Amino acid sequence: MNRDATHDVTNQPPPLTGHDVSADQALLEGLAREGADWATGELRRLGLLAGSEKAQEWGRLANEYPPVLRTHDRYGNRIDEVEFHPAWHELMSVAVGNGLHASPWTSARPGAHVARAAKFFVWSQVEAGHGCPISMTYAAVAALRHSPSLRAEWEPLLASRTYDFGLRPPLEKRGVLAGMAMTEKQGGSDVRAGTTRAEPLGDGSFALTGHKWFNSAPMCDAFLVLAQAPRGLSCFLLPRVLPDGTRNAMRLMRLKDKLGNRSNASAEVEYDGATAFLVGEEGRGVRTIIEMVNMTRLDCVIGSAAGMRQGLTQALHHARHRSAFGRPLADQPLMRAVLADLALESEAATTLMTRLAGATDRAVAGDAAEGLFRRAALASAKYWICKRAPVHAAEALECLGGNGYVEESQLPRLFRESPLNGIWEGSGNVAALDLMRVLAREPEAVEAFFAEVARAGDRRVDDAAERVLKTLASAGEADARRVAEEMTLVLQASLLVRHAPAPVADAFCASRLGGDWGRAFGTLPPGLDLEPILDRAAPA
Repeated sequence: MNRDATHDVTNQPPPLTGHDVSADQALLEGLAREGADWATGELRRLGLLAGSEKAQEWGRLANEYPPVLRTHDRYGNRIDEVEFHPAWHELMSVAVGNGLHASPWTSARPGAHVARAAKFFVWSQVEAGHGCPISMTYAAVAALRHSPSLRAEWEPLLASRTYDFGLRPPLEKRGVLAGMAMTEKQGGSDVRAGTTRAEPLGDGSFALTGHKWFNSAPMCDAFLVLAQAPRGLSCFLLPRVLPDGTRNAMRLMRLKDKLGNRSNASAEVEYDGATAFLVGEEGRGVRTIIEMVNMTRLDCVIGSAAGMRQGLTQALHHARHRSAFGRPLADQPLMRAVLADLALESEAATTLMTRLAGATDRAVAGDAAEGLFRRAALASAKYWICKRAPVHAAEALECLGGNGYVEESQLPRLFRESPLNGIWEGSGNVAALDLMRVLAREPEAVEAFFAEVARAGDRRVDDAAERVLKTLASAGEADARRVAEEMTLVLQASLLVRHAPAPVADAFCASRLGGDWGRAFGTLPPGLDLEPILDRAAPA
């Protein structure tokens, strides 16, 4: 026997590189439907880069070599800098250069926010961690619009397509990024319990003193921060470097050792009289920063949908090239049921994501009806889509068996990342309770939501909507999760009935609305036509 033959590699899938990540029919159809088909060429070019071996290696290296905190230089001077692997900067350069951050705010073109969402969806499948500063920069502009002078100074820099890393006076840079610091160790989601103080200095600025438990992306050039001012909790813009070149009194105490999101730095910080500038009205901090929160919640939905698509692509690729018991996994009935179920979940999330991006685009342009729909739909989607991501990632990983449990497959990284969006910008309970507040205080938003659902003109969807409305009639705080789940499912079903092929919509309605579905993926009703679902989902 030839000993070398024992080292021949057989029955393994080829590397999943050299493909177009944007070749996703649900995504491309949503892009066109929501008014951004003009961006198709840009999206396809980004998709080809995302599927390249080079980009995949950037993602691996950025997580293999996470950021390092440098509090002091070699001489003992306080510097508070975060050091990143070069792969991180490559990822950031592509993201900023393609306008994944704040560029839609400076575009008058309809669909600009939709195009940005589609690109964020595609590029997040390379590496999710670096999306944090990208997302917060996108969202910060919405809050800064409460202060015209700050907006005029900062918005052009935030929207610049030049990635200019390093701590220097913002006006000397070609582009800047923004982060956020709201939560404190004694309050968490209850941001009104924060104790960071803001003292007016008499020249329009404030001195901030306190400790933030989570400061997202501390390498950014400026941060939106909540602090207690004389008139109550207020929102502030805190730059890292002051105009004279001195470092602001923002001390990085440590970087968080997180479950996932390893490539991205999250820090505990202390402010020792740090200079900051009021955003919006004093005492109305939550109302001001909620604009940023809602934009980042949209990105939570996009990021979770992107993770589902990434896991599905990996599972489909593996199953099409791996054989067991004499035939490819993809041809075996039970595996096909699992893959089709994963595909349904992914397409429903992607379709809802593009609809929410379209609503955002139109709401920003002044469409009041779309703004009302978005208020209810975004709160419910933030809860449910982010809840589905971890179980979806676990099932996709299992499709690869032991290979999926090994780091080289990328599935462990995806699995560790999957809970993040469910926690970020309000965990499940917070998102569900926010939905209940919308339902109680804004009946016109409820009407807009169910008017959208009714557009399907489908008996299955209408019956499910009636059941949800009955639930709402007697729902209390303890029912918030059930309400958010049921509202999202009926909205997804309506969108799929209108926009997806019949086999996709029929399978979703039969399982998610009709109740003929088990408690794990792969338990779809019998008799469904799975072939079109799998063909539509297959990576190109």
